[in-house]
Amino acid sequence: MPDDAPSPKRDYRETVFLPETPFPMRAGLPTLEPKILAGWTSLYADVRRARQAAGAPLFVLHDGPPYANGAIHIGHALDKLLKDFVVRSRFAMGCDVDYVPGWDCHGLPIEWKIEEAFRAEGRRKEDVSKAEFRARCRDYAQGWITAQSQEFQRLGVLGDWAHRYATMDYASEAAIVAEFHKFVQSGQVYRGSKPVMWSPVERTALADAEIEYHDHVSPTVWVKFPIIEGPHEARGAAIVIWTTTPWTIPANRAIAYNPKINYALYEVTALEPDLAFEPWARPGDRLILAESLAEAVFAAAKVSGWRDLGRVDMQGMVARHPLAALDPGYGFEVPLLAGDHVTDEAGTGFVHTAPGHGADDYAVWIASGHREIPETVDEDGAYYPHVPLFAGLKVLETEGKKAGKFGPANNAVIDKLIEAGNLLARGRVEHSYPHSWRSKAPVIFRNTPQWFIRMDAPLEDDIHRGATLRQTALAAIDATAFHPESGRNRIRAMVESRPDWLISRQRAWGSPLAMFVDKANGEPLRDEDVNGRIVDLISQEGADAWFTRPAGDFLGNHDAERYEKVEDILDVWFDSGSTHAFALEGRADSHWPADVYSEGTDQHRGWFQSSLLEACGTRGRAPYKAVMTHGFTLDEKGEKMSKSLGNSVEPQDIAKQSGAEILRLWAALSDYSEDQRIGKTILQTTTDAYRKLRNTLRYLLGALEGFGEAEAVGLQDMPPLERYILHRLWVLDGAVRGAYEGYVFSEAVRAVAEFCSNDLSALFFDIRRDALYCDRPDSIRRRACRTVMSLAFERLTAWLSPVIPFTMEEAWATRFPARGANSARVFPSTSEAWRDDAEAARWARVERVTRVVTGALEVERREKRIGGALEAAPVVHIADPDLLFAFEGLDPAEVFRTSQASVVAGAGPADAFRLPEVNGVAVEPLKAQGRKCARSWRILPEVGADPLYPDLSLRDADAVAWWDANHP
Repeated sequence: MPDDAPSPKRDYRETVFLPETPFPMRAGLPTLEPKILAGWTSLYADVRRARQAAGAPLFVLHDGPPYANGAIHIGHALDKLLKDFVVRSRFAMGCDVDYVPGWDCHGLPIEWKIEEAFRAEGRRKEDVSKAEFRARCRDYAQGWITAQSQEFQRLGVLGDWAHRYATMDYASEAAIVAEFHKFVQSGQVYRGSKPVMWSPVERTALADAEIEYHDHVSPTVWVKFPIIEGPHEARGAAIVIWTTTPWTIPANRAIAYNPKINYALYEVTALEPDLAFEPWARPGDRLILAESLAEAVFAAAKVSGWRDLGRVDMQGMVARHPLAALDPGYGFEVPLLAGDHVTDEAGTGFVHTAPGHGADDYAVWIASGHREIPETVDEDGAYYPHVPLFAGLKVLETEGKKAGKFGPANNAVIDKLIEAGNLLARGRVEHSYPHSWRSKAPVIFRNTPQWFIRMDAPLEDDIHRGATLRQTALAAIDATAFHPESGRNRIRAMVESRPDWLISRQRAWGSPLAMFVDKANGEPLRDEDVNGRIVDLISQEGADAWFTRPAGDFLGNHDAERYEKVEDILDVWFDSGSTHAFALEGRADSHWPADVYSEGTDQHRGWFQSSLLEACGTRGRAPYKAVMTHGFTLDEKGEKMSKSLGNSVEPQDIAKQSGAEILRLWAALSDYSEDQRIGKTILQTTTDAYRKLRNTLRYLLGALEGFGEAEAVGLQDMPPLERYILHRLWVLDGAVRGAYEGYVFSEAVRAVAEFCSNDLSALFFDIRRDALYCDRPDSIRRRACRTVMSLAFERLTAWLSPVIPFTMEEAWATRFPARGANSARVFPSTSEAWRDDAEAARWARVERVTRVVTGALEVERREKRIGGALEAAPVVHIADPDLLFAFEGLDPAEVFRTSQASVVAGAGPADAFRLPEVNGVAVEPLKAQGRKCARSWRILPEVGADPLYPDLSLRDADAVAWWDANHP
């Protein structure tokens, strides 16, 4: 080759320090997560041991037990993930965390499944022994405990799964019965005959917490009760009542009125003409109605004309039952009773009162001095044989395809009212009606002997000191922290107004009301020795012992003939409300009360409340220090999920298709204090957010390849940008800890995500990319950059670990394969020396100026005067002294990501680029002068100044010289 031949240009790509990492861009979570889970088999136990050895403070999260029936749904997933965020974040904040997952196993849903199984075998429940039936229930529940446990663990939920609790465990059943005995011994339990909500389909009483309200179409009737005693002008008139439960008319014993309502006597004078049917009203009928409702009643009765005969005083009036003419069994008097519950908002201003079928009816009847409560309907929802005219007719169907539908009772009563001439009008109304939350079938109020816990009896013991259970519970609510705070008012309102706690159920699968009742006086036997034998045998044989063993095995020296053995089972809410007594108390590695309970908002009337009442009744305080509540999960349109609607989102499907990590991030980003939404579009948005976080970690891992402690730079040698990022890490450390401490997980995640997007990607990485790739490795600037990147990586992998632990585990193991599980780490401490308010103020001002420069360069690109920022050399005129001072010690070209730049004082020329929202900054977007560096692509006059590297800038020439010396 001739001496004057041009030298071939060198390819500098090998000298550029590009990020390198095996951490993939695509996560492959459905495949990766099970592999990581396999390594977490003993993680929970290992972390607890390490924390206990270090003397870490104990934090207790008590698990609200899901029901052991069916695969988990999205609501279960949200609930358990929120709990996992608590567990993992408390571990990360240095605590020893006690979290024992549990299951609620007793109750009707499982009974139904087993009844169905027996029917499929051609056997009725009545033909199966209680022991066999309960054994099948136990096996069924255990199968779903195993299945749900696996599904929860697949989502990455940490806990003491090996020692889970279940309300059906023998020890649990014994503890539940022992808690019940505490109420019995303290005199808080009594048997009362009053109307309770009864499910004919399930053949059992239900408590308020087992009721939900749905729209329901009911028949309505306006019924005349002829007056037999009252003022002279009322003789021959009738009081009109309105009801949506015609079937309760046979149980009527009174009519309630409100003295504050004005009542008047009306005479019918005309009916609507040209009707397709003959109305039941007749001209000359004299009717008593509330003045404000008379017009509406006449419209329903097709009455077009009437005369107002004046107001009447209802006090002391007596009516005749509307069916009295058809059967002497209804020949009793029907008194008028004053009651504040009567309103004139709808109906007639009177309330038909059946004391065996309504709480208000019962209360006004008893308050009037009456004690006899008629029993009209049996456990199947059918009239008893002694009910005149209607014996055996069902209010609700209880079997077959029509189960839960109205039976013949309503129509039969209406027909008889017509026959007796006392039906004024009829119709139909859609209204909110109570249904069993399990069977979804309507319920009825039915008078039946049940066992209750008193809410308002003074308790004279060292714990309560004369306070009632209600007062104790309300005081406990005041002493509890609520997240969100609105939960306090919700549960308080429920406890303030709730009735006595109905605790008995007439079913087979549950913990028994294991007590004996003196047949002579109806009082429970209070004998600690008897109670002790009961609890001992149940702990050895399970609750079956109570149902299978004779009374003598428990009673000892007591005469078995004298006592009734109660074979009802306890309300399942009493079961779950007692879990604190055996899942927390008595364990050396836990404490009572729990630091927090967490469940859905419906549990203010369920588990939160039953736990509160149980603990307040036996210990005088709540079993928790704080309550965390989440809303319900809806579809993307805000509608309730339903398989029939096809809008369900199953957590198992998300884990298989996208990975549990996506579901976890969705849960963390949601405002759980409200109802959340989920669906394909929302999950895609979550996936996009996940990718941004993953890409940030990937970039850090690549940029930190080969970084070691020897390369680290001390704070005193850090450039301003690095000091600012350290300040942001200091701020973020407090924000993340505070958010996790306050259970506001979305704030923790969003704060970290915004830091990654704004402070790291858009600022730090963008500015330092040139130095990171092109500075020689031993330069202070590059070393400082990588030092801060390392500190950021250590914190990001810890701060995000409670939420997306699989990805953080993968990232940590990629960089530090021998340093143990990332999930076992604590949040790194952050030095107070990193706080730098001056740098924060500086970079806020720099950002304002940068916005103007960016705007100017965008115009130049759009007009095709430059191709990119490296072709620019903006001159930035700054009139504001504070903004100008912010650039002291900074390289403007580096800040603006241009090849050259200058910052000068002054207002700048009139034609310079400005932004109206940033005063005092003007930009002349000049083009960079010089040659383009073949390595960094910056355009500088100095390119070629080093004869050994004629196509490089001086910085790049120095870096390549270093590279050549180290790569001979």
